[in-house]
Amino acid sequence: MKRTISAMTGKGSLTHNNRDFIAENIDKSRVSDNIIYCHDSLKQVYEELFGAALQRYNDKQKRSDRKIDNYYEHIRTGKQEKLYHEVIFQMGNVKDTAVGTPEGEQAKVILDEFMKGFEQRNPHLRVFSAHLHLDEATPHLHIDFVPFTTDSKRGLDTRVSLKKALAAQGFEGGSRGDTELNQWRNSEKQALAEIMRQHGIEWEQLDTHNEHLTVLDFKKQERTAEVKALEQSLGKLKQKQVDIQAVEQIVAKPVPLSSKVKLDAEDYQTLVTAAKAFVVQEKKERRLDKLLKAAEKTIATLKAKIAEMKQELDSYRSVKGQLKAGTLEKENGELRRRNTLYQSILEKHGLTHLVGGRQEKQKSVDIR
Repeated sequence: MKRTISAMTGKGSLTHNNRDFIAENIDKSRVSDNIIYCHDSLKQVYEELFGAALQRYNDKQKRSDRKIDNYYEHIRTGKQEKLYHEVIFQMGNVKDTAVGTPEGEQAKVILDEFMKGFEQRNPHLRVFSAHLHLDEATPHLHIDFVPFTTDSKRGLDTRVSLKKALAAQGFEGGSRGDTELNQWRNSEKQALAEIMRQHGIEWEQLDTHNEHLTVLDFKKQERTAEVKALEQSLGKLKQKQVDIQAVEQIVAKPVPLSSKVKLDAEDYQTLVTAAKAFVVQEKKERRLDKLLKAAEKTIATLKAKIAEMKQELDSYRSVKGQLKAGTLEKENGELRRRNTLYQSILEKHGLTHLVGGRQEKQKSVDIR
C-alpha cells in the first residue's frame, strides 16, 4: 500500500487549531476526537526562552535607546523574523485516507507516533501548540513552534531565528530552491515515511509544489484548471467536427421502380462515419458543457465565500472599534457622574471655596 506525504507551511491560526473558531469544513460531532498535545501561551514561551537573554542584553547597553523593553513586541512589530512558524503534516488524501475509515485510523496512529518524536528530532524548535485534527476530511497534524538559536554573537545571545535554528540542527542552505527550510521539511517527511514503513505503508512521492496554497485558494485553482481543461476538450471536439461539405457532395442515385436510392460504397462509408461521429460528438459536448457549468459555479461559490470571509473580518474589526469607543464613552460618563456627586457633597458641607481656591491657584501656575 502506498500513500503520499505532505508538509505544508501554514499561516498559523491558533484559534482555528484549538477550535475556538469552527470553519464550515469541520464536523462538529468529531471535534472531541481531536488530540491536543500542547496549547501554551506564546507570550509565556517567549519569556521562558528569551527572558534571561533579554536581561543580559539590556544590562550591556550603555544607551537607553538601544534597550529592548519587550522582546515579544520587538519581534511582532519587526520585519526580520516571525513570532512563530507552523507546519502541517498529512499522509494520504480524502480518497484513500479519509477520517472514519480503517485507513484514517491507521493514519491517526502514525501521525501520533510522528508527533511524539518531533521535539526530540528538533531541539531548537520550541513547540507551543500542536493538534491532530480528526474532525475534517483527512487526519492531519498542526505543529506551531518558535525557532531559536543560542550563543548568538549579534543581539540577544539567545534569540529567534529560523535559519540559525535549522542550521544548528544540521540543515545548511544550498541553492535557491534547496533552502534550510526545504531541507528540514524533506527530513521530516523521511521521518514520517519511516514510521509509515514500519506500519507496512510505502511513501508515494509526488510533486508537491502546491502545498503552500491556502485551502480556499487551492480549491479555487483546481476548479480553474478544470475549466481550462474542459474548454480545451471542447475546442478539440470542434476541430474534429465532420466535414459538412464532404457529406453534401454525396449523390444518391434512384433505384428504378423503387422509392429507394443507392450510394457508392465510399459515399456510404463517409455517411456512416459522419453519423456516428455526430452522435458521439453531441453526447461529449453535452457532458462537457454540463461539467463546465458545474466547475464555473464552484468557482463562483468559492469567490463568494472568500469575499464573505473578508467582509466578516472587516465587520469584526469595525465592531471591535465600536466596542472600544463605547467603552471609552461609558467611562467618560461615569467620571462625569462622580464629579457631579463630589461637587454636591462639597456644596452640602460648604467646602466649594477650597476647590475654587485650588483651581485659581492652578490657573495662576499655568499662566506663569
